[in-house]
This record gives sequence, C-alpha cells and structure tokens, in this order.
Amino acid sequence: MNSDDRRARFEALAPAVIEAVRRYLARRTDPATADDVLSETLLVCWRRLDEMPAEHLPWAYGVARLCLANAERAQRRQARLTARISAFLTPGPPPPGDAGVTTAMAALRGEDAEILRLWAWEDLAPARIAAVLGVTANAASIRLHRAKQKLRDELRKTGAVAGHEESTEGRRP
Repeated sequence: MNSDDRRARFEALAPAVIEAVRRYLARRTDPATADDVLSETLLVCWRRLDEMPAEHLPWAYGVARLCLANAERAQRRQARLTARISAFLTPGPPPPGDAGVTTAMAALRGEDAEILRLWAWEDLAPARIAAVLGVTANAASIRLHRAKQKLRDELRKTGAVAGHEESTEGRRP
C-alpha cells in the first residue's frame, strides 16, 4: 500500500475510531488521561494500519484498553514515587498531595532527579543504580545520598516538611 492509499484509509476510518474510543475511554478514566490515551491509540492505529482488520473498531478498543493500562501503570508508578520520597522525607504518613515533592524534584539537576527516581520509582538498590548509570556501586551510593540531601534542601526552600529537620536531643528548653 503506497503512502497516499495508507493515508486515505486512515482518514476514512479515523473519525469512527476517534468517537467510539473517546466514549470508551470517557467511561473508564478522567478526561486528561482519556485524551492522552486516545492520542496514543491513534498513533498505534497509524503505525499498525497494515495489521488492522476490516472490523477495525474492536481492534481499536483492544489497543485503547492496552494503552489505558499502560497509562494507569504510569500513574501508579508516579504515586509510588511520590509516596516513597515523601515517606523518606517525613515521619508518619505521607502528606496529602504531592505539590511540594513535585516542585522540589523539578528544582533538582537532571542527574539528581534521575537517581532519586531510579531509587524510589524503579525500586533499585545502589548496586543496580550503578549498573544503570555505568558507575561503581560506591559512586551510586554517594550520588544517591547527595541527591537525597539536595531534595531535603529544596523541600526546606519551598516550605514543605523535610523529615527530621533538626535534632533537639540534648538541648535544654
């Protein structure tokens, strides 16, 4: 199939797919996620147009279902990342919302944010982080320790609670 035929086929079936998949997703998730998943579904449909059967709608629903599952996994990973970082930084249950952690993470250098994500989100120990980064386990441990400290500092700047700020042990009132 040449590119003009391919484009014509996609343009012919896209309106029906878009509306049906949009309704399908609207019943299953929030509007922002639905829009993202719809875009991803259409991209997969375009890439795999030659594999799309004549009964394209059930196939497109299947693609949307898998794309939605991927988006939900990503949201759960983000929530785990926020909870893990919050738990590390604050005693007790994590605070409601993640705006402070998100702001603090955004203020970090890319390398520091990445090592924290590998630790918190991907649940990697320093030895495995070392393999990802191509450094020694000792270097990864040091970088992780420094990144955690930088995150604490950023949280202090934003006014978010950063765990045990300061020990009062041995001090007189």
